[in-house]
Amino acid sequence: MKLKVQMIGVDLDGTLLTTDKKLLPYTASVLKAAAGQGKIVLPVTGRPLCGVPEELLALHGIRYVISANGGRIVDRKEEKILHEDLLPAETARRILNIMGEYDAMREVYYDGIGYAPRKCLERIHTYLSYPPMAEYVVSTRIPVDDVMVKFEQEKRGVDKLQGLFAKAGERDEALERIRQIPGTAVTSVLEKNIEVNAGGVNKGKAVRLLARMLEIPLAEVLVFGDAANDIQMVREAGIGVAVANAVHEVKEAADYVTGSNDEEGAAKFIEKYVL
Repeated sequence: MKLKVQMIGVDLDGTLLTTDKKLLPYTASVLKAAAGQGKIVLPVTGRPLCGVPEELLALHGIRYVISANGGRIVDRKEEKILHEDLLPAETARRILNIMGEYDAMREVYYDGIGYAPRKCLERIHTYLSYPPMAEYVVSTRIPVDDVMVKFEQEKRGVDKLQGLFAKAGERDEALERIRQIPGTAVTSVLEKNIEVNAGGVNKGKAVRLLARMLEIPLAEVLVFGDAANDIQMVREAGIGVAVANAVHEVKEAADYVTGSNDEEGAAKFIEKYVL
């Protein structure tokens, strides 16, 4: 039985990309085929826009991107920002100051671009033990001498903040403190990270908003996810699918469970039930 689908939103890390952060040829061909049938196919990611793989953006039909956990929606064809929901500068400063009390690499995202301290990037393996993730961060961030200087120069809200901590215990302590700050949406999807958006921002809200802009019924929106920041998207979309390696909460929220990211489960589901 084929599902009636007009829009397909896919998380990247742990879902569409393999554990080694690769977009495999079969997955690329399935996404291209879906777009060729007129489906709206888009990444829905916690990454900044600059962190979305070029080979994915280069696929014909990949026009829209939801990045920064839903903090930014862009139309690449029109080079237009469709929506941004920024963390206010005063709130961001407070959070950055808390992170600064620990051995943490603080990142700020502006206009789809991630900025991180040069000295921290030079010792990235202190903060990220998995080499492919470390390589991804180093290759996509713009290094700055001092992230707080960059922040004060910008004098505006941020797409998202991220802190990568050297010690899990310090991350846990900072996470508890940051969660007490009003007007924030806080999550942690890596071993020792904290991600902070403006209050109310999440992937589910962004998917609903884009579907409404494109006049697509939510019932005809298919999404795939694996991690905590995917729960609302998987729960709220018309058709929510968890990959086999997803956390328990995502599987509980999902309508279906498919193969793992390394098994190209998302692509296999699309080929079987959509194409």
